[in-house]
Amino acid sequence: MTGRPEPDPLPDAPLGSKLSPAWPERAAWGTAPSLRAWQTAAMRQYFEEHPRDFLAVATPGAGKTTFALSVAAELLGRRLVDRITVVAPTEHLKLQWAEAAARAGIPIDPTYAAGKGKTSQDFVGIAVTYAGVAVNPLAMRIRTERFKTLVILDEVHHAGDALSWGEGVREAFEPATRRLALTGTPFRSDINPIPFVTYAPGGDGVPRSVADYTYGYAHALADHVVRPVLFMAYSGEMAWRTRAGDEIAARLGEPLTKDLTNQALRTALDPAGSWIPSVLQAADRRLSEVRRHVPDAGGLVIATDQDSARSYAKTLKQITGESATVVLSDEKAASKKITEFTDNDKRWMVAVRMVSEGVDVPRLAVGVYATTTSTPLFFAQAVGRFVRARTRGETASVFLPSVPSLLGFASEMEVERDHVLGRKITDEADIFAAEDELMAQANAGEGASDELEGSFEALGSEARFDRVLFDGGEFGHAGEVHVGSEEEMDFLGIPGLLEPSQMRELLQQRQSDRAKKQKAAPKAESDTVAEVTTHEQLAIMRRELNGLVAAWHHRTGQAHGITHAALRKECGGPAAAVATADQLQSRIERIRDWATRKSS
Repeated sequence: MTGRPEPDPLPDAPLGSKLSPAWPERAAWGTAPSLRAWQTAAMRQYFEEHPRDFLAVATPGAGKTTFALSVAAELLGRRLVDRITVVAPTEHLKLQWAEAAARAGIPIDPTYAAGKGKTSQDFVGIAVTYAGVAVNPLAMRIRTERFKTLVILDEVHHAGDALSWGEGVREAFEPATRRLALTGTPFRSDINPIPFVTYAPGGDGVPRSVADYTYGYAHALADHVVRPVLFMAYSGEMAWRTRAGDEIAARLGEPLTKDLTNQALRTALDPAGSWIPSVLQAADRRLSEVRRHVPDAGGLVIATDQDSARSYAKTLKQITGESATVVLSDEKAASKKITEFTDNDKRWMVAVRMVSEGVDVPRLAVGVYATTTSTPLFFAQAVGRFVRARTRGETASVFLPSVPSLLGFASEMEVERDHVLGRKITDEADIFAAEDELMAQANAGEGASDELEGSFEALGSEARFDRVLFDGGEFGHAGEVHVGSEEEMDFLGIPGLLEPSQMRELLQQRQSDRAKKQKAAPKAESDTVAEVTTHEQLAIMRRELNGLVAAWHHRTGQAHGITHAALRKECGGPAAAVATADQLQSRIERIRDWATRKSS
């Protein structure tokens, strides 16, 4: 006997399980009005264990809000708690939580401030921000002590954004009766411990976060809870002048130093160049195709700073003839603009960071990743805006620059990660590398970096369609594909409603058909003696490798990212996006060897 009371079994139909998703009309296909399978399983585990602290890691769009409110309703119904406190990253998310809770019959005050002391007796809970808690943690602690309180820590990794935030959260909610932590993205790449998260040594002795329940993107995709994502990658020639006065020309995505890669990316995203208008036009063509099947589908451009956001909006108006909604977090009407865009059928919204995490706009189907922020955390948050499923067969389309780090993140969406404390970084390409400058930029304001602005001058850019990444595989055409060409439209014109298996078959078919046409077309004399360029050779080999990895996934169920990691471990070398031809060939031969051995 441990002295711990026996937990009450989860009833067959607990109060919480009667909650439909926060917005039933937006629920994933086949899930409303009952809880999704993962939510039911997580709730059953929660009420079997009755933990004081519980960490649920679920992919964006899976329904963390509904799960948390279901737990809250059950705890209130059993009188195990009598007050709820929700801690969210932003002011807008406070309102979103309050709206969702109201639909679930739990009145929450989103206007509460720590210095306010009391709130109306009509409310059983409050919603605050992490920054608000850090301002006056003692006041929050007093309120937490006065009641049997359930604290819901939404996107809990934000508690590690600043030392004062983590200390404030720990001080304010240490006396809480229950604490439910939620996150939907890979944990932080720094080593700040997150309050109320358990860490345990891994096989290498380095402490890692331990989730109580995990529901990853791959599982959610198999359950039709989220949409699959079609990544449209664009390369092209860039030209810029360095601070020293040197003029540099390079192709976006080719192997470069870290500084040159950043400068090439900023050149591509320069509103005055040709790259960004070409990509925005391609994205709008894709949106038009999707709207043939999903009439209210919308698009989102994520920009680096406010000036770029406004410039992109002007370009979109020239392309579409319709004004885009521009959302800037320092505007008082920002939350209202997001709500209006959610409910109308306008084509485009442009934002800097405000819609990068947590904000629920289910009709977003096409995105343009036009920001220099390239950490795995921010990338996952951004892509999370497009994966919320409403109807079976919907596919999200995200346009991005052909930068090795971004292509790597796109191909490894299925990999589940934990927060690692004190991990030694041995490889600059390590996805967990603590890129302090980029993280500071992602967590800071929306102004452009003066240091980066002064380090070079963009001279010009042009866009070329590079490839499509889908389900761990790569698809494209040999040679350069010009924007606006038939070859590009092979992929932009894909129907907006397709099952993942249909999508893969169609991508393979269009790639194969185009290759046959090119082979059958009469070649000019100069073409017959031309050799395949290094860029084309590497692209072909990457597509072959990714196709084999995808086949291995369908055969074994092993995630693409895990297979790529195993191949890198056995054969050596960097990520596939920057590997040499010899390294790629070695991995191709190794995975074929695996397949032969498994067959025998």
